[in-house]
Amino acid sequence: MDYKIFWSAESLKNLEYILAYLETEWTHREITKFKIKLSKQIQLIAKNPKLFPVSDYNPKLRKAVLSKQTTIFYELRDNMIFIAYLFSNKMDINRIR
Repeated sequence: MDYKIFWSAESLKNLEYILAYLETEWTHREITKFKIKLSKQIQLIAKNPKLFPVSDYNPKLRKAVLSKQTTIFYELRDNMIFIAYLFSNKMDINRIR
């Protein structure tokens, strides 16, 4: 069973920030690869949300490492997955609630 995915306003803001940064540093091809990798990771979370470990910073959240630069924090709520935060490792980890 695939769980329904919901993105928080914060996670969408994080994604916009990350993509804006990538546009200044990466090629169009690399950005496309990042988007594909993100999409596959979200699909994997939707299929098996307990695959990834509980976060040390917030036990309500699970963390799925997308790359050494980016981590997806999400919460499993009944039959849905709430994407809480896309964390860029350049940010302060204490911002995650």
